[in-house]
Amino acid sequence: MQLLAAPCTLPSIAELAPDRGCFVGAADDRCEIFAWDVARGTARQVTDRPGLGTDVADVEPGGERLWWFDDDRTGRGSWRIQPWEGGVDRPALPGTPPALNAGLAMAADGTAAVGLIDDRGFSVRLRTPEGRTHTVLSTRGGGELIDLTPDGSLLAVEQETAVRVLDRSGTTVAELPGPVWSAGFRPTDGPPLLLLLAEDDDGYRFGTWTPQAGSRPVEWCRFESEASASWTPDGRVLVRQDRRGRSDLHLVDLDRQCRDALPAPAGTVLDARMQPGEDLHLVWTDTRTPPVLRTSSGRRPPGMPELPSLDMPLTIDDRWTPGPGGRIHTLLTAPANRPGPWPTVFLVHGGPFQQDRDAYDPAVVLLTAAGFAVARVNYRGSTGYGPAWRNAFDAGVGLPQVADLAAVRADLVREQLADPDRTGLAGWSWGGYLTLLALGTQPELWRAGAAVHPVADSAAAFRAGTPALRSLDTRLFGGTPDQQPHRYAQASPMTYVDAVRAPVLLVAGGSDVKCPPEQVVRYAQALRARGLDPELLEPDSGHDSRLADEQAMVLTAVVSFLGVQLGGGLPLNGHVGARTVRPV
Repeated sequence: MQLLAAPCTLPSIAELAPDRGCFVGAADDRCEIFAWDVARGTARQVTDRPGLGTDVADVEPGGERLWWFDDDRTGRGSWRIQPWEGGVDRPALPGTPPALNAGLAMAADGTAAVGLIDDRGFSVRLRTPEGRTHTVLSTRGGGELIDLTPDGSLLAVEQETAVRVLDRSGTTVAELPGPVWSAGFRPTDGPPLLLLLAEDDDGYRFGTWTPQAGSRPVEWCRFESEASASWTPDGRVLVRQDRRGRSDLHLVDLDRQCRDALPAPAGTVLDARMQPGEDLHLVWTDTRTPPVLRTSSGRRPPGMPELPSLDMPLTIDDRWTPGPGGRIHTLLTAPANRPGPWPTVFLVHGGPFQQDRDAYDPAVVLLTAAGFAVARVNYRGSTGYGPAWRNAFDAGVGLPQVADLAAVRADLVREQLADPDRTGLAGWSWGGYLTLLALGTQPELWRAGAAVHPVADSAAAFRAGTPALRSLDTRLFGGTPDQQPHRYAQASPMTYVDAVRAPVLLVAGGSDVKCPPEQVVRYAQALRARGLDPELLEPDSGHDSRLADEQAMVLTAVVSFLGVQLGGGLPLNGHVGARTVRPV
């Protein structure tokens, strides 16, 4: 049973040449970029980077060239361009130092804008149709380039929770204070119109900005929970709404002031886009089905394999638990062929502004097959439940989230669904951080914890992290570690390392710039100094790996560790195609 799915993302289609596109596909053990001849149904591999892989690319509006991001394991790199038919790659922005990718936007006239993040902060560089480049924005902190107008005259960027509009010279045309996000400029002819999504106490609503009228709310189009929007080729808006762990789709016509629900299969739509010719493209999944590309036309890139739904005896239940901050939603997956109470793993999602969905996760499948129940908890700070739940950090960072995990655990134990003597935690990134924080602040509850690429020391991670993450932490904590030392200490797993009793598995990527490995290694050393012997894996990987072997290695280690510590076990050979990993 192969459990690690091939990459599945929406293909990019040239706006003015809809027979030309590109997509991320599987090449041996990694992701690479392919050019897609839509009319002929053929594909050509564009990139070939063994040991790294490539997963960021786009095609110019006219279809002349492909752009792809040539990064290393830290995520730093530069954009390269290649003729769509094939040929020699060359730098898109000669002389630009390597940096983290923060967005690409291209106009019909050949103008392109690139967002970059380095140690100095966020910048945007503009490339003219003739190939000349200049910097239009340079600022401290993080940011993201959103879009260019079709004629290349204006560009939009997001910084923290605000939107800024600039002209080609870098002059600020408008500052749109947040919380507000942008879905880009309308792609049709006519005056520039920027689509906005604003947050208020009641939810989220659309807004627009034009040079003539400025910013205006669209009060008739509101959503109770987070929504992602994209323009259709004819100037309508396709909306994917995240709501209580699943997805809804809507088609909005701003001119006619109408909003229609679109049929969507039960589960989660990870991404959606309306392509030319009313061809709706979806990346869809549910707990049993790996992500798959669905198109209304039936046309899909060749060689993009998909795994069928898994025919496994498991149940998926939605549970709502009274918690200290309100009702907490949990997706509980459990073996259908054996009764509870089950040994239970709380698989803690990352973020912080993310959510667990009715979506495929190989860790859920493997753990359930091994006899575990898996609780995926949408704690305070999760998306999909409205702005009040998303922004519930008033009681501190981290501590409200682990309090919600404890409340759900108590509920599952009370209902005789979870075995109180065999409950553990596992998480990646922010989920790994919450795993370590729970082990230290609630040591009597948890029997094991696996933390992959976590924050283990909040202040140290801030100082060594990227500008974007430092900016996020500054917002969450109300300042820097120098300005708010108590808040960082209160939220840091390192503060509670003396209280940890359970066995711990730590994974620290040697090239991870988001959750730097040094602070994870120091946490492991602190555990050893107190008589615990954590398992520490130090793969030479970044925060997110594109290599199937690296993903399988970590997944194997996590599931094997939990199987040993919580009882039970699973012979993994043949399940993820991975070799057994020994602690380093």
